[in-house]
Amino acid sequence: MSTATQKKTPLYAVRMSRKPKAHHGVRDLSIREKAYLHIQQLIAQGTLPAGSGISELLLAKELGSSRTPIREAMNQLAAEGLLRQSPGGGMVVAQLSREDIIELYELREALEVHAVGKIARIGLRPADQDRLQHLVDEIRVLEKELEKLKKTHLDAKQMERFIHCDLSFHALLMSMADNSRLQKIINDTRLLISIFAMHRGGHDRAALASIHAYHQRILDGVAQQDSNAAMEAIVEHIQTSQRERLNAYDHWKRETSLRQSGAIFFDIHKMAPQL
Repeated sequence: MSTATQKKTPLYAVRMSRKPKAHHGVRDLSIREKAYLHIQQLIAQGTLPAGSGISELLLAKELGSSRTPIREAMNQLAAEGLLRQSPGGGMVVAQLSREDIIELYELREALEVHAVGKIARIGLRPADQDRLQHLVDEIRVLEKELEKLKKTHLDAKQMERFIHCDLSFHALLMSMADNSRLQKIINDTRLLISIFAMHRGGHDRAALASIHAYHQRILDGVAQQDSNAAMEAIVEHIQTSQRERLNAYDHWKRETSLRQSGAIFFDIHKMAPQL
């Protein structure tokens, strides 16, 4: 996404998961809005991974529209940092750089720590605490499933359940800060981070146990209105996640570099004169 020759899009300026404004009640989404949300969802789910191309023509056929509203939606997503122009023409899903990941986590830490401190001071309603506890417990359920099935890592379907629990826990918790702008920026930041997250495989039991423990500590701190404990737990949680994501990024870059080096060596060997 960032290069030496391109102007970097400020990551704090992204605006995603945007809902259309209602006029005299709820209205139907326009084709452009449907395309915008559809592409965003494909990226968030990993159906369109980083670096993959987007076809205006295929999307237009799928949504039964002309290419103009599709192009408008893609231009909006490009302005928000989710897509970028391809050197060969057209657009591709943006690939986060290492610096992008660091920036996003710094932003997420600043905002989520502030939000959790505020929520702890306000306190939780019993119904909200129960909903959060259920999401925490579901991660423990996945951990026990691995143990029972004698598996080392979550499979694709289990990973989908984990991602749902993880995102739902953070989204529900952040919604209790009663600040829609803050919640929106946090959700947008997590969506951008998720672009690179699709490179990782399923979690193992150790990872699940660690995440379960962090979520429980955050919830306990908020429920007990201990803002310091809650804020300390979420700082550790986010910083651990950042280290894991950067390690995954570095591994991916090394593997990519090795594959490219191997391809170059193979091409040179093919072209060399036979002795």
